[in-house]
Order: sequence, then structure tokens, then C-alpha cells
Amino acid sequence: MPVLSVVVPCYNEEEVLPKLYPELCRVAESMGELTFEFDFVDDGSSDGTLEILRRLSREDGRVRFTSFSRNFGKESAMLAGLRMSTGDYTVIMDADLQHPPGMLREMYDAVKDGEYDVCAARRVKREGEPKFRGAGSRLFFRLMNAMSDTEFVDGATDFRLMRRGVVEAVLSLPEYNRFTKGIFSWVGFRTKWLPFVSAERAAGETKWSLAGLIRYSVDGMLAFSTRPLALSSILGAISCAVALIVMIVTVVKTLVFGNPVAGYPTIVCLILLIGGLLMFFIGVLGQYMSKTYLETKSRPAYVVRETEEGLK
Repeated sequence: MPVLSVVVPCYNEEEVLPKLYPELCRVAESMGELTFEFDFVDDGSSDGTLEILRRLSREDGRVRFTSFSRNFGKESAMLAGLRMSTGDYTVIMDADLQHPPGMLREMYDAVKDGEYDVCAARRVKREGEPKFRGAGSRLFFRLMNAMSDTEFVDGATDFRLMRRGVVEAVLSLPEYNRFTKGIFSWVGFRTKWLPFVSAERAAGETKWSLAGLIRYSVDGMLAFSTRPLALSSILGAISCAVALIVMIVTVVKTLVFGNPVAGYPTIVCLILLIGGLLMFFIGVLGQYMSKTYLETKSRPAYVVRETEEGLK
């Protein structure tokens, strides 16, 4: 029978795993035409997540896990899960049950006949989410579409079921600074989008702070757009043109009309404005250079400490 690999990144999820695992087993039983494997990735959890995964792997041969030596982040955990997966189909989902396991049936039905290569979930609403967070998410997708040639679907999530060829295409991209939402869009393939309402977490607390989400958004923009660099050049040219115009106007006013040249306040404002612009765009350039620096180190995206087969 075809094999479906369920990839679940986990970070301090000891409260929710006892609820997620029975749900996955129930869905697996209802989809008897498939063989399931459950690929959990412990992203350096500091609670009892790893011990739960050890127990589940002993009790259920379908459960496999990889445990990192420390917390490397969700992007690395998803990469490890995709590398673990062996199935004809692979689905990535969060451990907190905000990605409903019950959608796996509809996702599989969308791709099994070959009409689509990917079935992805698009969040249209999140239960209990602050309004500013939803507005920030929509703004992010608008900015990404404006700044990048890669298409980003509003509300796109990492919750998606893929054929094996898509997984191999994603894994063929060796970059260290990974932004998986962008990678999924960049590799292409025929994708069916399923709208869904994201429920509140089944247990525990979200691992995403506001600062973390902002950093993640900036990383995505840097990974899939060079337009901030082009924008700095354009604004630099505009600044030069404005400075030239102001200089000509000042000279004409002084020589022709005898108006005195404004002194200290004007100079200070110009210095602050130009200095601020220079520092800002040097910072943008520095961000790109830092990403390039990290890529050239060729470090692995994560370090594995343990798998279901034992310590490394």
C-alpha cells in the first residue's frame, strides 16, 4: 500500500502529544488504504517531549523520531522531518492540533489521482488570535508579493500534503537560511488550497513571540527578495537629485534675490537625514552579507543527538 509520512516538529510539547497521537491513530485507522508512519522531530525540548516520543516508538512501530542536540528552530525541524520521511506522500503539521488531522483525508483525495501534486491548507481565521496579529500576517503576505517574484498565497501555512517528487525537490535546495513557505512556492508544482479555521492550541503555549515573528518575517524577505537593495539605490539617487535641486535653489535665492542662507538648523537636519539614510541602508546591506556569511560556512542546519534507534 502507499505510505503516508506524517512529519511533526515538536518543541516543548509534552502537554499536547498525548492528545495528538490518538488523533493521528484514529485518522490512520479511517484511511485503511494507506500505511502510515509518524515522523516526530524533537527540536531540543527542555520538558518531557523526548521521553514521550521514546515511549511511543517502543509501543508503536510506526512512530519514529529525531532529537536535536539543542533548539535549532522550526525550519531545521521541518527539514529533518522531510529527510526522515520515506513515504510516497508526506504531510507536515504542527503538534498543537491547530492543524486538524481530520483534513488528511481531503488532502490525500486531492493528490492521489495525480491532478495535483500538493494540497496545502490556507488559514482564513485563527480562533482566539489577537486582531493585530492577523492584520500583521496579511500585511506580511502583501509585502512579500510586492517585493518578491515568488508568489505567496495569503494565509498559507506549512500544513500541506505532498507527493514524493515535491519532497525531493524541496530537499534539493541546500540553503542554510531556510524559509520553507518561500521554498514551497519557489519549487512550484500544481497546488490545491484548502481554506480552514485554525483552532486554539489543544494545550501549552505558543512558542512564537512578537519579536520572533518579526525576525521570521525579515528572514523571509531577505531570503526571497533583493528589492531592498534596489530600493536603497533608488532612494540614494532621489536624495542626490533633491540635494542638487536644493543647492541650485539656494544659490539662485542668494545671488539673485539676496536671501540669506539658512544656517545651523538646516545643516543639522540635513546631516541627521542623510546620516540616518546611510545607516539604514548599510544595515540592510549588512543583513544580506550576514546571510551570505552564514551560507559560506556550510554548517549543518541541525545536529542530531538521538533517534528511535538510540543515541548517536
